[in-house]
Amino acid sequence: MRVAIFDFDGTLYAKETFQLMMNHLKNHPIHSRRYRKFYRAIMPPYIGHKLKIYPEAKMRARSVQAYLAALETFSKQELEEYFGEIADLMQNDFNQEVVERLKQHVSNEDYCMLVSGAFTPLLHAVTKELPIEKIIGTEVPYEADILAHRTPVIHIQGPLKTEKILEALGNETIDWKNSYAYGDSLSDVPVLELVGNPVAVRPEARLRTLASERNWEII
Repeated sequence: MRVAIFDFDGTLYAKETFQLMMNHLKNHPIHSRRYRKFYRAIMPPYIGHKLKIYPEAKMRARSVQAYLAALETFSKQELEEYFGEIADLMQNDFNQEVVERLKQHVSNEDYCMLVSGAFTPLLHAVTKELPIEKIIGTEVPYEADILAHRTPVIHIQGPLKTEKILEALGNETIDWKNSYAYGDSLSDVPVLELVGNPVAVRPEARLRTLASERNWEII
């Protein structure tokens, strides 16, 4: 079995999901008051990151946790509706070249996977019209269908992406040499290195340099 693995932010989706999520909360007609709590929570790790004394991965994980904490009291239905609002705002910002690659992989009977640090229900909502067979994202914890905002969230990023991909594929025999992976940043390299056909999508400078050195495809 061949696989085609897609990153989301900056790859399948041309923009940054978390920035859109912050703006949506800040300007929401009902929930904007919750933004202040979120903002207070993320500022210390954000400033630490900018001062290069706090790791980026930890800063991102803290931000994801803080966002859910700001949405405390949401039911599962309310949260899915909220993510649906965000998904509607994202529809015009897909990278169409990558969408066409996805459709071609489906035509070639490749097993298409989406792997992202974004929240899983948001990923399902925004890609519901796309032929993706497996979505791996950051899961939202619930207790009795109410957001469990104090439960630690496992943010899918870095090496954990590779671990989750292999876990999802289980005992399947994968033709890695003829498989594809798409990513835009240096943090995507562990996933890109899994396959025989890594593709750098509008890559950041560090990934562009690496992709050029290794003769990876760049689009």
